[in-house]
Parts: sequence; structure tokens; C-alpha cells
Amino acid sequence: MKTVCLIGKPNVGKSSIFNRLINEKKAIILSEPGITRDRIYGVVNYNKKKFNLIDTGGIHGEEDNFDKDILAQAELAIDEADTILFVTDGLENISDADKKIRNMLKKSGKDVIVLVNKLDNEKRKDYMYNFYELGFEKVMPVSAEHNLGFKELLDYLTKDLEEYTEEEENILKFCFIGRPNVGKSSLINALLNEDRVIVSDVAGTTRDAVDTRFTYDKKDYIVIDTAGMRKKGRIYENIEKYSLYRSMRAIERSNVCVLVVDAKEGIIEHDKHILSYAIEAGKGIVICVNKWDTVKDPNEDIKRWKKELEVYFNFVPYINFVFTSALTKKRLHTLMPEIIKAYENNSREIKTSLINDVIMEAVSMHEPPSYKGKRLKIYFVSQTGTKPPKFTFNVNNKNLVHFSYERYLENRLREAFPLEGTPIILQFKNKSEK
Repeated sequence: MKTVCLIGKPNVGKSSIFNRLINEKKAIILSEPGITRDRIYGVVNYNKKKFNLIDTGGIHGEEDNFDKDILAQAELAIDEADTILFVTDGLENISDADKKIRNMLKKSGKDVIVLVNKLDNEKRKDYMYNFYELGFEKVMPVSAEHNLGFKELLDYLTKDLEEYTEEEENILKFCFIGRPNVGKSSLINALLNEDRVIVSDVAGTTRDAVDTRFTYDKKDYIVIDTAGMRKKGRIYENIEKYSLYRSMRAIERSNVCVLVVDAKEGIIEHDKHILSYAIEAGKGIVICVNKWDTVKDPNEDIKRWKKELEVYFNFVPYINFVFTSALTKKRLHTLMPEIIKAYENNSREIKTSLINDVIMEAVSMHEPPSYKGKRLKIYFVSQTGTKPPKFTFNVNNKNLVHFSYERYLENRLREAFPLEGTPIILQFKNKSEK
């Protein structure tokens, strides 16, 4: 799939353009402090065509320690991209930072479009001609605030792309995410060599991933494997950041993400960070402890690991764990059933009457706490989305919803319905809201 990245100095509107193109404002599903973050990767859908979109931090003209980190991220994004959107501020003159970015992009040899943002009327559109001085052939005016110029931009970006088919959309796609050397590719190879699996020709390849289509128990699936590092150098020296970036690309294209943890090395904070992106993206999730052949006492160690996983990932108690060895294929048969379960639950639709029965019973058993003499009232609940399941509560005043009571309602829903392996969204709406 084609990859496009946004590059520019601070405050030119890159994030606003990003949100316009992916046509959403990211809903944060995870409430654990310190885990949620701005999404810097998304998928753009336009006229039955798709492409990957990367956002990057603002690049300053001067050097400082913070800028070096952002610069490395930008260089990595440029390396991965097919087309670069060089975002500029149409109400300002060309700056030193713009020139610095221009020089970077010239060296890359990539296809570059200069986007001149903040041009929200006909008179201002003339300002775009100043930016031809940057030396790029394609210059386009847009206004992220007023949603102007995006149809022309999207038509240009997708003109050579093929339409995706409904059949491809309905096949379960899953990926293995995690740190380097935890055995992700080995797990895929082991899985595809299983007796119950029939592997067909490669369904499609991109510069960063290989999609392998296979049949398991008479149904088709696609497993996404990220390719190895193509380039060595300073921008890939920080392995953790690069592995996170690659994981994010696979996450967006998948229905289910399998976080792979190394049984030999144990869990580290970076595992939590990688998992958080899958949760925020609303994907089905399984945690796989690989290299189970390295443990000394499997029966005792599995008890210890389960306790450790439950403590470390206590903010996602709905995720199931599997323990496997890609090397010996021990317990490998437990993996696909959990992936399928996570997908089914992520796509699950529940009858409105059943949802309301559960919630009204929950309220009768434990009333919402009062606040300044006022109490939350829940009138009606309905499921308003899937992948992940989304439940909308019609209430008297959504400001009366306390996070602890929201957690209580989520727990009651999870107890009543099969929602293992998937995040869910609870949305509260005042009765008067549309």
C-alpha cells in the first residue's frame, strides 16, 4: 500500500491536515495515565482506494537536542514514504526551517508536493506562488481549518492506486507486533508450516510488509509480516523507536494484533507502549509469550507468568494469553483459536434489548454516585459501532459520569457478553444531543 508522509516546521497545521485526510479525530480508548499518545500513523480511505499516512513532529531551523529526535523521526518517515507532503504556512514567508526541510527532501529524491496551508479564500490563493521558490514542481493550496483543497489533493494522491475489493476487506488480517528478536517472523513461519494450514501464493506485497494468505480450518486468513530493516544508519540506531514505528504500520492494516513477548527476557515497558497503539486503534488483541522452550519448569512457570502478565497488563484484563514456542511448535495450536475469538468479539453486534437489560440491572444493583445533589440517569443504551464495539448511553447529564462508574458499567457488559480480546468504547450523550 502506498505511503504518504507529512513534513514541515511547527505550527503549519500538519496535525489538522492529518485529521482531515484520515477523516477522524482519534477516540482514546485507553485511560491508563502515561500510555495514550497522539497517533502519528493512519490509513486514508477515499473512493474505494487506500493509502498509509504518517505525521511527524515540527522541524525547527535551529539545532537543539529535542529537534534531533524529531529530525530522526522525520528522516525515517521520509525513507518509508512514496510521496511527501511538505506542509508550509501560506500566511508567512519562506523561513530558514522551510529551507532546511527543502534541502532534506531534495536529497531524498522522493516525490514531493508542497502543501500551502491556511489559504481559505480566493485572494489568499495567490500566496501559493511564492512557494515555487522552494524548487518543487507540484504546489497545492489547502485550508485544513475550512476543509478546502482536499478533494483535489486526494484525487492526485490516489490517481494511480487500485480499488480495494470487498472480499479483501472481509478476510481476517492479523499481525505479530513486539520488540525485535522476540520471534515474530519465526512464529509466522511455524504457523504457516502447521499441518492444518494451507498456504497459497503471496496475496500482495508492499515495501514494508508481506501479506501471506492461508487457509485454516477451511477459512481464509491473511497474516501480515513486516520485512527486515532495509537500511543501516543513525536513524535506525534507536531500535525501540523503529520497532514501534514498524508495529504501528502493521497495526493499522490488521483486524487482530498479537503482541509477542520473549519468555527468556521477560516483559519491559516498551511492550506496554507497543500494545497501547493496538488498543488505541481499537483492534482485537492477543498476548503471546514465545520461546516457551527456554523455560525450566513449564507447569510452574506458566502460573508465575500468568500472575506477572495480569499485574503488568492490569489495565487490559480482557486480553487472553497464550504460551508458545516457534522453535518446537509446542502449544502453537492454541494461537489461532484465540486470534479468531478476538476478531469475532471485536466485530460482535449485540441486541439492543439485551444491552439495556444488563445496564438497567447494573444500575439497580449499584446506583451512580450523586454529585452536588445531582445523580446520573441512564435512559437508553444502544450499540453504535463495531471494530471495536461501541456503546452509546443516552443520559441526563454526561458530566455526571465518574470514571469509576464508567469502569463498573464496562465490567458489567464484559461479564454479560463475550467481549474478550477486544477494547470497547463507552460513549455518553445527553438526551438533547443529536
